[in-house]
Amino acid sequence: MKWRNRIILLAVLVVVALPVMMGAALGSPEEGVAPEASRQDFGWLSVIPPVLAIGMALVTRQVVVALLLGVYCGALITTGNPGTAFLRVGDTYLVGALADDSHAAILMFSSILGGMVGVLSRSGATEGVVHWLTSRVAGRRGGQVSTVVMGTIIFFDDYANTLLVGSTMRPWTDRLKISREKLAYLVDSTAAPVATVAVISTWVGFEVGLIQEAMSRLSTDTNAYTFFLQTIPYSYYPLLTLLFVYLIAFTGRDFGPMRQAERRAFHQGLVLRPGARPASEVPKPDDELAAGYGGQAASPLLAGIPILSVILATALGIYFNGRQAALAAGTGSPTLRDVLNSADSFAVLTWAALIGATLAVVLVVGSRRLTLMEALDGFMDGVKAMVIAVTILLLAWSLSAICDNLGTAHFLVEVSRPVLSARLLPMVVFILAAAVSFATGTSWGTMAILMPLVYPLGLHLPLDAGLPAATALHIHLAAVSAVLAGAVFGDHCSPISDTTILSSLASGSDHVDHVKTQMPYALTVAGISALFGYLPVGFGLSPWLSLGLGAGGVVLVVWRVGKTVHT
Repeated sequence: MKWRNRIILLAVLVVVALPVMMGAALGSPEEGVAPEASRQDFGWLSVIPPVLAIGMALVTRQVVVALLLGVYCGALITTGNPGTAFLRVGDTYLVGALADDSHAAILMFSSILGGMVGVLSRSGATEGVVHWLTSRVAGRRGGQVSTVVMGTIIFFDDYANTLLVGSTMRPWTDRLKISREKLAYLVDSTAAPVATVAVISTWVGFEVGLIQEAMSRLSTDTNAYTFFLQTIPYSYYPLLTLLFVYLIAFTGRDFGPMRQAERRAFHQGLVLRPGARPASEVPKPDDELAAGYGGQAASPLLAGIPILSVILATALGIYFNGRQAALAAGTGSPTLRDVLNSADSFAVLTWAALIGATLAVVLVVGSRRLTLMEALDGFMDGVKAMVIAVTILLLAWSLSAICDNLGTAHFLVEVSRPVLSARLLPMVVFILAAAVSFATGTSWGTMAILMPLVYPLGLHLPLDAGLPAATALHIHLAAVSAVLAGAVFGDHCSPISDTTILSSLASGSDHVDHVKTQMPYALTVAGISALFGYLPVGFGLSPWLSLGLGAGGVVLVVWRVGKTVHT
């Protein structure tokens, strides 16, 4: 542990020395100039905070310290004064992260849903679900496949997907000796990848809105939703990620750090690494209460009804909220695309969590599994279990705000401009979007930054290069899809991404362990996607053929490199 403490100390010294570095690079900041006003002048300094935070988290496993140091580093760059930077961390960035409406809604949704899980766990209701599942699906592979299938079914929102699947399946996968790292991977890899290629989801509404805005600037007559549907075959990374996670679940094969985690869980019964710090740990069932019922398991409906109510309330809430908002905006007969574009998904998630938590309390009290006070105690225990994850989320959002002030994403875009060419455009865009989303931790922010640039570039660059119309169309569709796919990579791989953090939270995994075990899988699929998808499509190869080649590459890797825990 001493070497990790030394690394932290060294990082602190480097951060303290930043004012000297900044003074040499930028000169003395002018008095009264806001940090945002000179964001284009920060250059490579804008990359230091996210790189520092991510690197420190992976090396030291102290994710809170790493994120806090990254936020302070960014504040120091923008202010140039160590004391002022320390104050700005609290009164500007942390408060700003908490004050944002969408962030507050996510915290409310996560906390209330955590409270619901606490009630169900304390009453033994989740054990009832585990008992019901155990009698129908046997073995570790069955547990993994069921988790992946459940993650695919809840396709309409990645936050709801992550928290519901992880918290529901965790007691069962623990009993099957499936590592928490593996559960977090299964949950994370069926959240954003599913939501971004689903015909109906909160992601699709946002994506189509960005495409529509880019079209309106160019006075394009094509329907944005139709254009989005045309880009789906070019979504190599999300589609191949889904294939990869299904293969991993069906075959039981793993490699790299994930296989080590699975061997530990299978042979030693340790679902967590010794010394791990899980992002959350829900309370266990009340043993005295269970003894009072003679050890009889609760009905699966006791937990199933609240969980299904959250799913149903989210789906219906998105539709009716979006429809009402579209009508209020003057849309005569709102289409499904209009509904998705107009829905306030964050408000809907809060409603759904409140409904589910209320039902959980009513059911466990009504069935006399708990008294009202015991149910409320279980709710509060569930909320308390979310404190670590909430802290990580707030720091990650603060770091994202720092990156926005420093212009990190814009700097990365400008650096990549010299390597843009018509045939290489899809691959370069995919790599760029992946880098931006990984560094900033925001997938939607990445799409919002890149889509206005990539859509017109993908439209004009191939034609200006004299490429055939069919090839130019391939490149245009693939480039737009690459923005979405690259954003997905960062969303379910970056240590500072909210979905990655929520996956650790819902699965009860150590956050850094989740990132380290998932990273080789994500990089493998990203490499296959770039090599067999985004590169050849620039030379006119059919997207279906590219998908076939990519799928073959995924199967080959799983079967040749992956091994079961028994070997």
